[in-house]
Amino acid sequence: MWGGRFSAKPAEIMQAINVSIGVDQRLWAQDLAGSRAHCRMLAAKGIIEQADADAILGGLDTIEGEIRSGAFPFRDQFEDIHMNVEARLNELIGEPSGRLHTARSRNDQVTTDFRLWVRDACDRQIVQLQGLQRALLARAEQHAGDLMPGFTHLQTAQPVTLGHHLMAYVEMFGRDAGRFADARARMNENPLGAAALAGSPFPIDRHMTAKELGFDRPMGNSLDAVSDRDFALESLAASSICAGHLSRLAEEIVVWMTPMFGFVTLPDDLTTGSSIMPQKRNPDAAELVRAKTGRIMGSFVALSTVMKGLPLAYSKDMQEDKPPVFEAFDALDLALGAMTAMVAALQPNTQRMAAAAGAGFSTATDLADWLVRELNLPFRKAHHVTGAAVKKAEALGVDLSQLPLAELQALDARVTEAVYKVLTPEASCASRQSFGGTAPDQVRARIADWKTRLA
Repeated sequence: MWGGRFSAKPAEIMQAINVSIGVDQRLWAQDLAGSRAHCRMLAAKGIIEQADADAILGGLDTIEGEIRSGAFPFRDQFEDIHMNVEARLNELIGEPSGRLHTARSRNDQVTTDFRLWVRDACDRQIVQLQGLQRALLARAEQHAGDLMPGFTHLQTAQPVTLGHHLMAYVEMFGRDAGRFADARARMNENPLGAAALAGSPFPIDRHMTAKELGFDRPMGNSLDAVSDRDFALESLAASSICAGHLSRLAEEIVVWMTPMFGFVTLPDDLTTGSSIMPQKRNPDAAELVRAKTGRIMGSFVALSTVMKGLPLAYSKDMQEDKPPVFEAFDALDLALGAMTAMVAALQPNTQRMAAAAGAGFSTATDLADWLVRELNLPFRKAHHVTGAAVKKAEALGVDLSQLPLAELQALDARVTEAVYKVLTPEASCASRQSFGGTAPDQVRARIADWKTRLA
């Protein structure tokens, strides 16, 4: 490739550290797309002859067929996917192949290919996230009115419904899809034509290649075009946040499957056994989703570290941009698929959940709210009275709904039997009618809203 300047081949160690075809061969489809667009533009602008363009396009078609069939000779001696394609094109069509690289550099070629790949990956994640949201919506609709305990600090807080709990993740994954869409919109600019770093003296048409490759416009600065990896970093940031949400749900599945909770089970085909303990049913899929978060977040840190001190424009450090991105998206693809399968197959123990919903004095806030509404107590005073009621119930070994009226009246003589109407988990949930609350009607309204959004 640079034989005119260099008289010796790369040393063995230089070849070993420099070669990237084992990683970037995944960009073959994007590389061929970029080369076709560039070739057609060169011919349209009269920079190369149409006959040469036809030969190039025919050779690229042959290369695509070879790659798809597994016959393409990926060779380390040509370093990367770009030079492997160029070398094979030369073998197929001879001298016209050398005209394809007119008015471009590997610098703008690689960032174009990589940008196209990440754009496709973001589209794929949006589709997968919407599939997971639909699975969650289906389960939330089934359980919109089924009680469970809501937690803060993993301590029983207030009764909610299972549908409401699942809808929280619908919201989270909706934001994740939005982040991928935002990242996609920002990355959808064409770097091709920036050449090495300064642009090209040839009369190229960057708007033409942008249109053919589905970009909104060319990038506005040639230095930025070849050195920018914000698109990869932003997609990794979106992946990291999404992985965090997946990990939270995975953690809850793991906890809920323990015998101490007993809230849910998973079928045999989504769990594993033990090599020594025959009774075990392990939520390994959830645990592995939880673990992959570390790899995805690590990929963001890795690429951030690669990019943090690079002067403009291109440096070979950027060859290390693709491994963390490929690894992160591979892990996220698998995690999203596994979580969607688990959500669809979860078998909730609604009786166990409902029993737990009323435990731990979970309606204490409802008592405080009743004292505010009915007796006009300031909330802080009502909070104090309710705390005393909880303490008394705990001493008697009963729940608030079983605390004798006389005990409540000892705290405030104005308390009446009407208070017991708010001290059940069902009444507590039904009363939370504020927008976004856990009342079953509100849950069903949010489900309907999201169904419309995802239609």
